[in-house]
Amino acid sequence: MQDNVYELGTEKVNPDTLKIDTASTAEVLRMMNDEDHKVAEAVKKVLPVVEEVVDKVVTSISSGGRLIYMGAGTSGRLGVLDAVECPPTFSVGSDVVVGLIAGGERAFVKAVEGAEDNEGLGASDLAALQLSPEDTVVGIAASGRTPYVIGGLRYAREVGAVTVALSCNEGARISEEAEHKIEVNVGPEALTGSTRLKAGTAQKLVLNMISTASMIKLGKAYGNLMVDVNISNYKLERRAVGIIRDITGTDEDTALKTLKLAHNEVKASIVMIKLGCGYDEAKDRLRDANGYVRVAIEE
Repeated sequence: MQDNVYELGTEKVNPDTLKIDTASTAEVLRMMNDEDHKVAEAVKKVLPVVEEVVDKVVTSISSGGRLIYMGAGTSGRLGVLDAVECPPTFSVGSDVVVGLIAGGERAFVKAVEGAEDNEGLGASDLAALQLSPEDTVVGIAASGRTPYVIGGLRYAREVGAVTVALSCNEGARISEEAEHKIEVNVGPEALTGSTRLKAGTAQKLVLNMISTASMIKLGKAYGNLMVDVNISNYKLERRAVGIIRDITGTDEDTALKTLKLAHNEVKASIVMIKLGCGYDEAKDRLRDANGYVRVAIEE
């Protein structure tokens, strides 16, 4: 455990940006871009742990559990952002991937004083969700020492849920409270201590991987197409029609007509066209295939 905040890698002074205040605009941008290039390589080093986490998330959701993100400040907002994108992208309920931020929804747009320093609040927020052993909890903290996250992970362990700590410092305090530790060592920020920069980018990349890879493993993709997209507007309807056409080779009118007959369900539309069957049979096929389109259309 690191007690002195200035000993944290994310809080150290970056020797490559010491003159950023006197640099030209072009030089400032180059410095920041040079630092950003380091993020993907840092994430690459933790991929084996991310793989473990994805497999746990798939098991959780397959068993009726949830993926729950929790964090404070920027880290909490990134978790909420990833969670709210899952329903439209993958047609999962908003209760399947959940984002918690210290201080509640109002903290998304304005800091709530003292919320992140309250371990008990992290535990009570999870308790309010009726946390179960089937759930996976991902605690997010760039520094790796946020009390809200520590309290939440400690409570999750007591319940028996899968616990994951995502931080940007080695030897992070939250790692001590989790079964799986993802420590993305991005090094000091271009602007000292501003962890919304490289650390935030690293967290976003990892969260993208956790949710997207998990959903792909749960049958939410065919090839690299989003076959479980939720059609909530015209743009997404056009995307759905394009997906159906790409996979089945049918024409525009047939794709749109079938989509309507399938109650705007892209997966069912694909099966109906590929097998020449009705909606009910397509749904039966998908159910028997655990939602995997590729398996459902095999004769």
